[in-house]
Amino acid sequence: MDYTNHSLIRRQQRGIPPLIEQWLLAYGDEQYDGHGAIVCYFSDDAVRRLRRDIGATPVKRLHEFFRCYMVQSSRDGVVITVGKRHNNRKIWRR
Repeated sequence: MDYTNHSLIRRQQRGIPPLIEQWLLAYGDEQYDGHGAIVCYFSDDAVRRLRRDIGATPVKRLHEFFRCYMVQSSRDGVVITVGKRHNNRKIWRR
């Protein structure tokens, strides 16, 4: 996986562990943002799939990171940025 310098800085500033990024790629839902990027995020279905495969205990302990999202370029898959949604704001879908 390739990362921009911006995404590496943001990941460190926001305290998002690499494991969460791996889970976003493996279990997260994807939504095209209309501007050339794909947003990966944890939906309720994604958390259920994760709980089924990983187990309830790790999911419960890391629940605070399920507000995280990752933005990738739709052309080459490079991670543009990572972040956390505030106040449980939803990912806008078209």
